[in-house]
Amino acid sequence: MITTKDLTKVYRTRGREVTALAGVDLHVREGEVYGVVGTSGAGKSTLIRCVNMLERPSSGTVTVDGVELTALPGTEQRAGADLRAARRRIGMVFQHFNLLASRTVQQNVELPLEIIGLDRTQRRRKAGELLELVGLADKARAYPGQLSGGQKQRVGIARALAGDPKVLLSDEATSALDPETTRSILALLRDLNQQLGLTVLLITHEMDVIKSVCDSAALMRGGRVVEAGKLTELLATENSELARELFPLGEFGHGHPANTVLEITFQGDTSARPFVSQLARTYQIDINILGAAVETIAGRMVGRMRVELPGGHRDNVVPIGFLREQGLQVDVLNETDGAAA
Repeated sequence: MITTKDLTKVYRTRGREVTALAGVDLHVREGEVYGVVGTSGAGKSTLIRCVNMLERPSSGTVTVDGVELTALPGTEQRAGADLRAARRRIGMVFQHFNLLASRTVQQNVELPLEIIGLDRTQRRRKAGELLELVGLADKARAYPGQLSGGQKQRVGIARALAGDPKVLLSDEATSALDPETTRSILALLRDLNQQLGLTVLLITHEMDVIKSVCDSAALMRGGRVVEAGKLTELLATENSELARELFPLGEFGHGHPANTVLEITFQGDTSARPFVSQLARTYQIDINILGAAVETIAGRMVGRMRVELPGGHRDNVVPIGFLREQGLQVDVLNETDGAAA
């Protein structure tokens, strides 16, 4: 649904160049919620603005719903007719709402419908349906100044849906909201994804956002994507940086350097199996549980456990093999130097 290839964006100011994107390859499947996460300055917002061509890339391609946007004529200041038509299939939700204070909630949602030339009756009907969808039908006549932050963002989402887009882009849409309101907005985005079949690409600096609503994610750093994939696959990937960030185990114990310390990841059906007790009984070994946690990630139960087995790695090759045969992801930690074996 959304594909970027070798996407580069270079800003030239006062005789110097700043590279915001340095060859970004991204693929968002139709119907999924895809999160791009990274610290400030990683290039996240530039990426999403290039996806809808609010920023024209310096090089590379952007394809949305089968249309290569970078091949369409127009500039950042003046888009051509084909580019304007393509943009109408892409909704955009901004961090700071961008509502017009002098317009009512209903009129704010109607604005993009006015621009494309719908008559007054059609605009009112469509805006009413969208406000009902986002749970704000009773606020149609209110003004933005009378709304809470979460309500303003719901108006922004309704307005973004006015053109019946297939893709919804969200640029830090929850970063200005409190945790409870953030959860409600993320739940709304997931509901819209499922009800309308929307493909959602969201930008965030919060791992909790990725964890609670996304199917797939990419980690950006220095204008590049350093890791990307489905969350369930990343969690089962050895030495995945995104998995470590999503499910940190830093507070767990580290065991004795002379023993074997394992990090075990279990998902779905494997989370219900008593593999620790089976391992202890089968091989008659004492297992020290250093820490464990279970979370719901991408709608799937995921657990991680750090355990200590007596003896070195060579002494525990067979027990480790037993765990992996159960469908578990097992990482062996060398506590002497912190490397993975």
